[in-house]
Amino acid sequence: MALPRPRGDISFSQATVREYPTFPAVSTTPSPIPDAKTLHKRKIFQHRKTPPLHFSVGGRLSSWPAYASAQAILQNRKPCSTTDKTGARDKPSLTVAKPRYLEQLEDYLRKELLLLDMTKDNAEELKLQPYREIFEFFIEDFKTYKPLLSSIKNAYEVALAHFREKIRSLEPLKAMLVTVSEDCNEKILAIRAEEKYEIKMLKKEKLNLLKLIDKKNEEKISLQTQVTNLRKNLAEEYLHFLNERDARKILIADLNELRYQREDMSLAQSPDVSREDPVKLTLALKMARQDLTRTQMELNTMKANFGDVVPRRDFEMQEKKNKALLEMTENLKTDYDEIRKEYDTLLQVHMTIVKDRDEFYTELQEIQRTSTPRPDWTKCEGVISGGQERWRYLSQGKSSDQLVDVLLEEIGAGLLRERETFQGLGSTEDIPEFLRTEGFVRNKKLSKKEVVDIIKDVWKERMAEEQKEKTSTLGQFFLSYLQKRFGEASAMDWSYTIFENVRLFHSNEVMKQFHDILTGLVNENVFLDQKELESSLLKELTTADSQNEGSLTLDQFSTVLKTTFPLKTEEQIQELLDMAKDPLEEFDIIYYRLLFAEDEMGVSGPFVHKLWNQAQSEKQAYLLDLETELGANKLAEITPGQLRQALTSIDPSLDEQTLDNYVSQAFKTPIAELDANTLEELEVLLARLKTGTIKRMGPRELEPSS
Repeated sequence: MALPRPRGDISFSQATVREYPTFPAVSTTPSPIPDAKTLHKRKIFQHRKTPPLHFSVGGRLSSWPAYASAQAILQNRKPCSTTDKTGARDKPSLTVAKPRYLEQLEDYLRKELLLLDMTKDNAEELKLQPYREIFEFFIEDFKTYKPLLSSIKNAYEVALAHFREKIRSLEPLKAMLVTVSEDCNEKILAIRAEEKYEIKMLKKEKLNLLKLIDKKNEEKISLQTQVTNLRKNLAEEYLHFLNERDARKILIADLNELRYQREDMSLAQSPDVSREDPVKLTLALKMARQDLTRTQMELNTMKANFGDVVPRRDFEMQEKKNKALLEMTENLKTDYDEIRKEYDTLLQVHMTIVKDRDEFYTELQEIQRTSTPRPDWTKCEGVISGGQERWRYLSQGKSSDQLVDVLLEEIGAGLLRERETFQGLGSTEDIPEFLRTEGFVRNKKLSKKEVVDIIKDVWKERMAEEQKEKTSTLGQFFLSYLQKRFGEASAMDWSYTIFENVRLFHSNEVMKQFHDILTGLVNENVFLDQKELESSLLKELTTADSQNEGSLTLDQFSTVLKTTFPLKTEEQIQELLDMAKDPLEEFDIIYYRLLFAEDEMGVSGPFVHKLWNQAQSEKQAYLLDLETELGANKLAEITPGQLRQALTSIDPSLDEQTLDNYVSQAFKTPIAELDANTLEELEVLLARLKTGTIKRMGPRELEPSS
């Protein structure tokens, strides 16, 4: 261990030793001999006394270290030869000899370094021990500088201990880092295997689709060939029938000519036929020839006009075949287009999957690079009041984010108990009534149980007032309650203490709900509706319990649920039944009064929570139907008439009073003072209805009355 040099390059041979007033002067006499215990610890001076310090002729300390310090033996090796002590003394005074005390220390250091086993893991720490002992010798022998040297030694020891502790604390992190790295590598390999399998399946499907496309193309070519052949056959048949028609007409003309000739011959050969007038016959022949010419002209006109005409029967038959072929072609074209679209879609999906895979892989690498190990939450057992048992109770079934909230609540609770006063927020109008004060107020240091009891009592008094006419907000009623119960002088002390507690402990549902209503985040009627929901169901269950035993069968309980909540689905009724059933109960018996019991902190059971969650889900679905009815644009401005019409459309069972209440709640204006031309954004209306009380009163479509 190297010691820091003092300021200035001071040589002991050039200046005398300055003495401090609180320490004795440096004496030329030998240093005192250490006791037996010290000699045994240091392993030096076992058989000899400490030699005296060497001084120069002028009475000053030896100046040898000022220029010969480089000769100090700091290497872990044996000397080449032993020091000739007698020869050193016999040398002339012009050669400065190494002090005897320094030689002894170097010999001791050399021997100790040779005795060390440098193959061990802590060889470097063992190597420091001889140097530490040498430094202790200096501290003990130089009394004047002992405080300074001791403080230097202690500073280095503290630093070494700090760095050892830091290294020891980092060793588990190294093992944890290796474990996390192996887990991430396994996940990467699994993801790659899944991607290879998906790519293989997509390629296989692509090949099948290509084969199907080729098959359809071949079928299309075959059908086109059939159409061409049919057209060719149709043309040949047309020519054949055209020739047959002409031959038939010629045959008919020949038959008529033969019939005329036969009649002429029979007339000429008949003796009974009276001879007619030649002039008359000539005229008849002339007229017959004119008729023949006209008939021939009409025949030629008919041939010219209807030479390309086919019979209707053949035309209709060919037209039917043509339509069938066209329809088949269109179907094949449609199938081809659909297959093409499916192929394009699959290709896009494949590209998207590849892109997502690359993004996930990049994200995984980034997470591997920047991820930190999960915190060891068991360390909190020794910090949280209550020890291991209470921490296990607080942390049971909670995520890391929820555990952070628990720690913050515990820390905040400790800080809250330490505070004696709170600073008043002032007396301006923007400060709630129950917090309007100047100066400091006292901290009553209430427990969570005491705060919950006071809140329960406040709600009890508030609900009693609700049966009458409500004339104040919850904040005003809260301040009035505290003034009546604790007096006006200390009402603000209790108000600030309770408010700070409910603001801190959000894990307690009673405190959180009371805080949200006090600060205006939730409407007060939400709490009142929850209590009304519980009381109405409990009343129906009590009515069904004719024996007043506090229990019902499963069928009776299900019937009461369906009667009380006719709008709930079978799935929702089953969820409530699952929450109500006792898994340890062999028979289908439900002790319904236990379902509504609360613990000492005012927390309800799982059945009541499920009832609240279902009511909240139904409320969100109702608002979603309202948003859909009014339009998807949330920035659109809505009038009261439009909102009223939309509510009536999605819930025809709404009566006028409830409808006016919903509209007034959405526009935050009494219905009597609401202008019909008032405009408000849809998003704002939905946000107000979400924080208020709104629910479906009946099915969306009423059944027609018989």
